[in-house]
Formats: sequence, C-alpha cells, structure tokens
Amino acid sequence: MKSALALMALGAAAIPAAGFAQTSVTIAETAPVVTLNVTESVEAAPDIATVGTGVQTRAPTAQAAMQQNAAQTEKLIAALAKAGIAKKDIQTSGINLSAQYDYNNQDGQPQGPRFIGYEASNQLTVKLRDIKRVGTSLDAMVAAGATNISGPTFSIDDPSPMLVQARGAALKSAKAQADYYAQAAGYRSARLVSISESNNGGQPPLPMMQSARFKADAAPVTPVEPGQVSASVTLTVQYALDK
Repeated sequence: MKSALALMALGAAAIPAAGFAQTSVTIAETAPVVTLNVTESVEAAPDIATVGTGVQTRAPTAQAAMQQNAAQTEKLIAALAKAGIAKKDIQTSGINLSAQYDYNNQDGQPQGPRFIGYEASNQLTVKLRDIKRVGTSLDAMVAAGATNISGPTFSIDDPSPMLVQARGAALKSAKAQADYYAQAAGYRSARLVSISESNNGGQPPLPMMQSARFKADAAPVTPVEPGQVSASVTLTVQYALDK
C-alpha cells in the first residue's frame, strides 16, 4: 500500500497543475479464485392461505348477466367480511363477460352454433390469516353463492427471519467448501472477494382460477392440511485462495 501511495504521489507531482487528470487503476486478482453456488432452505408452518373464489352467472342479455353477477358477488363479499376477513385481504382478480353458444347438433343435423345467452364472472383473491379456519371459510364461500374455488396456496406473511437463517447457513456452507478446496489444493486460506444473492421468500404465485363447481351441502367441513412452506437463499460467492 505504501509503494502504491508513493507511486501515485510521484505521478501527481509530474503533472502540471493546469493539466491535472484523474486516473483509475484496477488491480486484478492474481490468486486462484473458486466460484461456488450454495442454496439453503428453512421450513416453517404457514400463516397465510390464499384462495381464489368467485361467481358465474348466466342470463339472456349481457346487462342481466352482469346485474345478477354483481348482486351475488356483493353477497359473497359481505359473507367474507362477516367471517372476519379484512377488506385489504379481498382483491378483485378478474371480471369477464362473454356470449355463450350451443354447438350441439339438432336432430343429428349440423345447424351451426345457437346463441343461448351471456355468462358473467367475477373472480376474487382472498387471503385467509386464520389457518385453522381455512376449511370453514371455503364452505362459507360456497354457502354465500361462490360457484368456483381454487387453492389454497400457503405462504409466510413475513419470511424475513427465515431468510436470515437460510442466508447464514448458506454463507457458512460456502466458507466450509472454500476452506476445503484451499487446503486440498495446498493453499493457506480462502478469502472472500465477492458475493451475490437470490432468494425465494416463501411467497408462491397466486392460484389459477378454475371452473370447479361446488354444492353447499357437499361436506360438513372441507378438510385442509397446511403442511410446511420453505424460504430459500442462493448465494454465488467467490473466494481467492491465498498461499
């Protein structure tokens, strides 16, 4: 470092003040470098279930289909609020209106598609924060008029502590591997020179809406098993092997 500073001082003294220019010097790593990709995961019980639900209605006219759908969707939203689900945890994820046709042949003779009315749908994405009541909540949605349900998808609301734990484990594993390579190759130590991270914080994508239909009296309570969810950290690290 002293020699480098002396060299810089000498260079600066040799340049006239009026013509002073800045110079950037990059010293490349001369020691062998080991690059490692390490992934560590931590599992925990989920505290959020995300469910897709909604209402489909059919009517002879587009206006009637939308009006009927609006009334049934309002009833469903009111039932969700009554069940203790906060407004912030209910989100409209899709509204659709389309003409419906019957493509079946009449008397065995092809006659082309026959218009039969309009179908309207309103889909909601709902976060359930009481994992123990997920099955009961699904049944309540159906009882309130929901005609389709998808999910649930389980996740962790705040995965930060899990990521900290996974990050520490990944870094410890990377250092152990780098030390092994250093000793095996006859070097004294492994020195960290770069690190980058990617992570999955236990937030899976929202469920896709499906057209499965349910009856309110299908079962007393729908069984739901949350299991475990994981958060993972992947580190890409480089260690220089020093003599």
